[in-house]
Amino acid sequence: MSDMSEMFKKMGLFGIGVISLTQEKIEEFTQEMVKKGEISKDEGKKFVKEILSEQEKQLKDIEEKINEKVRENLKKSGVVMKSDIASLERKIEKLEKTIQSIAKK
Repeated sequence: MSDMSEMFKKMGLFGIGVISLTQEKIEEFTQEMVKKGEISKDEGKKFVKEILSEQEKQLKDIEEKINEKVRENLKKSGVVMKSDIASLERKIEKLEKTIQSIAKK
């Protein structure tokens, strides 16, 4: 197989990323490359797997960036997270127990 970046160029993927491609489109393109004799069937299968793997990686990266931004914005806005409330509840329970044990003495 010619190098991967060459395949991406042929698919017109530079600049748009692979997220927007459907598996069907990737497989269609790959079958076309096999028919033209530019790659073997094995190379085609490998290429499809690599594209789908890259898609998954890009989606995870985007998801992480979105989650990070959401957390930053919540922090800036002063919104209290459920985990913060649970932590405070545990501290209050501890304090109540401490106060009760002091009061009993």
